[in-house]
Amino acid sequence: MNNEYVLKMEDISKEYFGNKVLKGVQLKVRPGEIHALMGENGAGKSTLMNILFGMPVIHNTGGFEGTIEFDGQKVSIDNPHKAMELGIGMVHQEFMLIPGFTVTENIKLGREITTPTVASALLGKSLERLDTAAMAADARKALDTIGLGVEEYAKVAGMPVGYMQFVEIAREIDKTGIKLLIFDEPTAVLTESEADRLLETMRVIASQGIAIVFITHRINEVIAVTDSMTVLRDGTFVERLETKDTTAARIAELMIGRQVEKLVEDVQEDKRSIRDDDLLLTLKDFHVDMPGERVRGVDLNLRRGEILGIGGLAGQGKVGIPNGILGLYPASGEITFDGQNIDPKKLGDALQKGVAFVSEDRRGVGLLLEESIQQNITFTAMQIQGKFLKKIGPVTQYNSRQAYQHTQDMIQALDIRCTGPDQWAGRLSGGNQQKVCLARAITMEPKLLVVSEPTRGIDIGAKKLVLELLAKMNREQGMTIIMVSSELNELRSLCDRIAIVSDGKLTGIFAPDASDAEYGLAMSGVVEGDKNHD
Repeated sequence: MNNEYVLKMEDISKEYFGNKVLKGVQLKVRPGEIHALMGENGAGKSTLMNILFGMPVIHNTGGFEGTIEFDGQKVSIDNPHKAMELGIGMVHQEFMLIPGFTVTENIKLGREITTPTVASALLGKSLERLDTAAMAADARKALDTIGLGVEEYAKVAGMPVGYMQFVEIAREIDKTGIKLLIFDEPTAVLTESEADRLLETMRVIASQGIAIVFITHRINEVIAVTDSMTVLRDGTFVERLETKDTTAARIAELMIGRQVEKLVEDVQEDKRSIRDDDLLLTLKDFHVDMPGERVRGVDLNLRRGEILGIGGLAGQGKVGIPNGILGLYPASGEITFDGQNIDPKKLGDALQKGVAFVSEDRRGVGLLLEESIQQNITFTAMQIQGKFLKKIGPVTQYNSRQAYQHTQDMIQALDIRCTGPDQWAGRLSGGNQQKVCLARAITMEPKLLVVSEPTRGIDIGAKKLVLELLAKMNREQGMTIIMVSSELNELRSLCDRIAIVSDGKLTGIFAPDASDAEYGLAMSGVVEGDKNHD
């Protein structure tokens, strides 16, 4: 293999509105090698690839610092067209295909082959005729290169997801002069057999001298197919490794290894008495059909009085679990809660039985944006539990004074920055909207509080306040809590146990002080031995 690098990105830094997301990162890739770009969500992988591909989101926000060399020349890539001219292609995570077009039309889009006509000779090139036979021949050649037997005249609409992914790859292969291909989580939507086939296709492409940057969370795929890798963490460069010289455990440790910060100050004496046999919630063979967060047969026990964390990388199913319990997406399996069955097909059944939920989608699910903070905080408790209502003879009225006072108490307790209880929720900042969602759930005084991404969009000071409030409710009042979060550090600072979900399945339940390597392997779907400590 040639030792000269086809790509060198050095000292790359990028900030968005004062927030540094990349800090002096480097990436080096040789011709014909498969190079993995590894890191947790938020590590900076996508931003680095957006810089390489000249995406507008980079140049519309002040550009970046650092240098890029491609094929031995220092280059300035300020738009995707320039990247493609240089020989850089990208297979995106979200498909960029046009469903109503054929396979050939999608592969040749923007690079159509035409032949002159009498009309074009007189009136211009735009009247040339499409050479469908030549285009189909090109498409067939690209499809054969990656071993896809689909007909080049077939419509993309209705094709299996795996086939669409391969058509995307064929489109990039068809481009002349391609020297480097970026694969952004290409196996995330594929079945196991399709993923294996894709990895083999990557080997074929690399054997032709084309370099590949492979973005994935799946360590087993990296070990199986790559020559080398770069690991990023929190926007910084950690290490460049040759795959043959490392192990899955070492990669996992590099991806997530960090000192666990103390995010929660000591609360009053822990008054809980948690018993392994006192279960509040049990999930058996639990499935959820939530797009992008599917759950595939999870068995999980929640002990009364504990804080159970659910973690994992984005799109692996952790968010699907609470949404399925609440009946927000189609779910199946057995849910036993405090001696009763919850029917996930019946929207509101979990709420009726004492489960409160703070959704990760605060604007779409969590809030009534054109209603007041007071209405948002009191609405669910009023509807489900009859709170904030008073009877005057046969008439039931809204107890606005009680609701107003309660809202004031919540504003103070959660430090909601607002003009008062009457302010519209839609006019609050994202962090304050999140606090309103939390206040509404707390108002129900639930047996179980489920919070999904409770600190998303909140500054570090507010994060601390929210986490300490959750700890206080649990430790002092005995409230049972499920906390779903992408922030492993938060889970480790607060939870009694942490369940890790990968590819829709439970890969392990760990103590907060388990090693970084154990967590990293479970998050990547690699489990060594039995890590399920129920």
